[in-house]
Amino acid sequence: MSDRPTSPVALATASDDHVFGGKAAQLAAAARAGLPVPAGIAVPWELVDAVADGDRDAAAVLRRACAHVGDALAVRSSAVGEDSAVTSFAGQHRSLLNVVPDRVADAVCAVRRSAHGEPAHAYRRRLGVPGAVRVGVVVQELVDADAAGVLFCPNPVTGAREMVIESAWGLGEAVVSGLVTPDQFRLGLDGEVLERRCGTKDLQVRPAAGSGGTATCPVPAERVRALSLDVGGLAELHRLATRCTDVFGGSQDLEWAWAGKVVWLLQRRAVTTAAP
Repeated sequence: MSDRPTSPVALATASDDHVFGGKAAQLAAAARAGLPVPAGIAVPWELVDAVADGDRDAAAVLRRACAHVGDALAVRSSAVGEDSAVTSFAGQHRSLLNVVPDRVADAVCAVRRSAHGEPAHAYRRRLGVPGAVRVGVVVQELVDADAAGVLFCPNPVTGAREMVIESAWGLGEAVVSGLVTPDQFRLGLDGEVLERRCGTKDLQVRPAAGSGGTATCPVPAERVRALSLDVGGLAELHRLATRCTDVFGGSQDLEWAWAGKVVWLLQRRAVTTAAP
């Protein structure tokens, strides 16, 4: 290994995107600004490589670092160049949810494999992303969401200066994977609700009991066509997006979770267009 940091660090200190990757650097900046980011650590790409290569000492370092994060963890990719102003890698790299601490090394290896898979390589070729694939990892306490989804500002389809929110019950995987037709909301920049459109949310992704992972479960019939966000939730998301704009400037592509009347910021990137 080089003289770069080779041990995990508290997420709020992971400011070097060349070491910890773009997602970690974005969340670090958000955490330092006081935005509601779940507690966690950032794992540098060199330690990720060492764990994937079977280095037992590296795996032990990772295990010790994760011991105090939580009993249920979210393990997400943070590749160098990911979540930049022009490349998001959205959907190209795996995220593993409800990982138990003694399986974190396996989850880190799975994230790294996904970044070396053909879909991710094809994305890199289409965008002309140079250099070797270097994948940091973010490990955070899992937010067991009542509802979750994405928020865009401005509108990614029309370019209108407004916020577009997509939301569904449970963990956000139901939205980002296309498992359900989510609720959609449009908010003005002043927070006025411009449109509510109820989706069909017949399934939800929940943390599985026992050894970790997630389960896809049916949604009770009375909630399938009920809006997953109320006025208070929309107001909190408007506040979160406004604060992100103040901190980062530019456009906002956010993944969020709503749990116990608190909104959490899970990922933040600029809005990017699809690869050609």
